[in-house]
Amino acid sequence: MDSKGPLSGVRVIELAGIGPGPFAAMLLADLGAEVIRVDRPAGRSFPIPGKDLSNRGKRSIAVDLKQERGKDVVLRLVERSDVLIEGFRPGVTERLGIGPGDCLARNPALVYGRMTGWGQEGPLAQSAGHDIGYIAVAGVLHAIGRAGGPPQVPINLLGDFAGGSMYLVVGVLAALIEAKTSGTGQVVDAAIVDGAAHLSTFVHAFLAAGAWRDERGVNMLDTGAPWYDVYETADGEHMAVGAIEPQFYAEFVRRLGLADQDLPTQHETERWPELRERFAAAFKSKTRAQWTEIFLPGDACVAPVLSLTEARAHPYNTAREVFVPGADGTPQPAPAPRFSRTPGAIGGPPATCGAHTREVLAELGFTDAEELIAAGAVVQSAAESSGEPNPGRPG
Repeated sequence: MDSKGPLSGVRVIELAGIGPGPFAAMLLADLGAEVIRVDRPAGRSFPIPGKDLSNRGKRSIAVDLKQERGKDVVLRLVERSDVLIEGFRPGVTERLGIGPGDCLARNPALVYGRMTGWGQEGPLAQSAGHDIGYIAVAGVLHAIGRAGGPPQVPINLLGDFAGGSMYLVVGVLAALIEAKTSGTGQVVDAAIVDGAAHLSTFVHAFLAAGAWRDERGVNMLDTGAPWYDVYETADGEHMAVGAIEPQFYAEFVRRLGLADQDLPTQHETERWPELRERFAAAFKSKTRAQWTEIFLPGDACVAPVLSLTEARAHPYNTAREVFVPGADGTPQPAPAPRFSRTPGAIGGPPATCGAHTREVLAELGFTDAEELIAAGAVVQSAAESSGEPNPGRPG
């Protein structure tokens, strides 16, 4: 069946890339947009292309952008679309002849989303980079880690996907709404360093108020406080504690079995090391499973630290269907957020390179598809031509 998510009717062209751009397009697809991914004929480097979940719910056409006719295919797709997303270095799409000026000339209402690490302008715009460098320059990496230790490297959720993908999606959706009124599209410049810095607004507010020290591991939310940290259990696993508010802290202490003991008060910062030792000793007395039974459900703000695999089987997550099986049975995070009337859905398994070239061109009114394939301007994968199912087609 066709997707009926809140973005049903919106068509997105995604120029193939890696990381935050594809994830942003996946989110739009989860919410009902039709996403057509323009792949290079050589395909992608993901270990198992059919397992690249960032390509779920999309269709793929393979286009040789170095050919004039290949470039023209993209521009003709743009004429029939609402959004284009690209993640090349600044200037690359302009050199290819499919930059903002080229595309907006064909479709003045187009929203042209650009995903980079450093932004379209500035002294680092042409420099290579990855998540770790972007969050370092944004000031965020410095704040992550324990007191007296080096910065701790988080996986690339903070920069690539939170500071990058999510801000690109917000920008694209905002520009789409504005275009409905003005009839005119625009360029969305989403830079990971911008997004990562913006995410830290809350911390900057505390810093300005004198309630945050510009050091690692000494503040309320960075493991400085013993009641906002992780503790090892008897079986070598961990529990996460976030008992900030007084009533939640009191419940935490009670369930931990220390309510009748002479403890330092919650905000006696000079005695935090002592309080941490008492908490650590208590947690070591039971296994993670035992503590989970003690604390959940409840208002102590304590939860078990689960691995990625364990999270898929946790009763809360299964009850809410946080993870769902894909069409091929691959477990994966369900679309988010949730909508009461127009729910999102996973449109289909990951699109493989060029699997839908002929199909998409035909649907969009290209009468010269076979000629384009014969000329090598576009490529149709063997999976489609052999009559195998179309992975990634919505529905």
